[in-house]
Amino acid sequence: MALRSCLQAGWGLLRAAGPRWPPARGICAGGRPPAFGFLFDVDGVLVRGSQAVPAARQAFRRLADSSGRLRVPVVFLTNAGNCLRSAKARELSQALELQVSPEQVILSHSPLRLFSQFHQKCMLVAGQGPVEENAKDLGFKHVVTMEALRKAFPLLDMVDQSRRPKALPPPTTGFPTIEGVVLFGEPVRWETSLQLIIDVLLSNGNPGAELQDIPYPHLPILACNMDLLWMAEAKMPRFGHGTFLLCLESIYKKVTGRELKYEALIGKPSTVTYRYAEYLIKEQAQKQGWMVPIRRLYAIGDNPMSDVYGANLYNNYLKSAQRSQAQAGVKRSPEAASPQSQLRESCEGSVESCESILVCTGVYRPEAAAPRPTQEGTTEAVFHGHRDFCFDPGLVEASYIVQDVNDAVQLAFKKEDWS
Repeated sequence: MALRSCLQAGWGLLRAAGPRWPPARGICAGGRPPAFGFLFDVDGVLVRGSQAVPAARQAFRRLADSSGRLRVPVVFLTNAGNCLRSAKARELSQALELQVSPEQVILSHSPLRLFSQFHQKCMLVAGQGPVEENAKDLGFKHVVTMEALRKAFPLLDMVDQSRRPKALPPPTTGFPTIEGVVLFGEPVRWETSLQLIIDVLLSNGNPGAELQDIPYPHLPILACNMDLLWMAEAKMPRFGHGTFLLCLESIYKKVTGRELKYEALIGKPSTVTYRYAEYLIKEQAQKQGWMVPIRRLYAIGDNPMSDVYGANLYNNYLKSAQRSQAQAGVKRSPEAASPQSQLRESCEGSVESCESILVCTGVYRPEAAAPRPTQEGTTEAVFHGHRDFCFDPGLVEASYIVQDVNDAVQLAFKKEDWS
């Protein structure tokens, strides 16, 4: 699978370029270092738009010591992607009244730094915010923004009549051939992005050329954030990047008769994103001097289709890895030192479980969670997840459901006998 092979190939990069944490602070909570860590979703759990959820500050007062330093390793795992990690860290610091480091933040696109096979290619990047800066920060050397493409080929963007050229522009020369597409998040002008992405795919990266045979497989697409919906200040959920992807997939299939394929889908609920989060949790614990291995992760979110599904999917992955290790025994082979084996090797003596905790301050509403009746009198669940993630009713059932993030932290502390 593309996600797995890319993660394996990039594991050495993570080890070489891991985060740098403040000096170790020693042992916490009654002389015991923590053997667990937290993965916090942001929107709907800690904040609603620009406003902090009141329970979030209560929760982090429990998590911090008297000097304001966290007593347990924490990663903020969000599907937001239209910003820089440093900007998101500043937002969280202000909202939680606690110093948050960029190294504690995983945006939907953060694992793209592992996909080094695309870093030297000319990639079209779509989204909003600092997309070009984000791409270069992740390792991409040659990027083309949607606006640059539109300006180079002004005849392509024709939906908004006010933006159509008044006169026939001269032919564009010297524009690079696009070799792939990176979708960071939902754009502002959907009609422009949908049209130009389809143009790039149909033309094999040369949207100014006359259309010949439609290439298939098409150019590689790396998509971040599959959330259909997310929760802001409004009473009802808002469209997320998953809705944009749904539009893109539908248009491509309607035009070509074929399925749009992704080279990678990252962000929650993708396993590669949770593996990256585990790595940062363990690095954080090590740098703080908490030498007891991290055994359990508690993933706190508000969206059953991304937060809960992803945590449960990763929990299944961990269990499968443990079974494989038990069957293999302790005998090592020459292959054990290869990049392909590093992902499996890194699980040894490491995290055993990832438990999902669902809160009721965001997308999830208990009163709306019941399956809806069909015409036949049976019931069916509505699957808001991405089409490439098969619906398994068990994966959207949280290990625990609590009112808010403060209750979630208290629950984890109780389970860990932590004070």
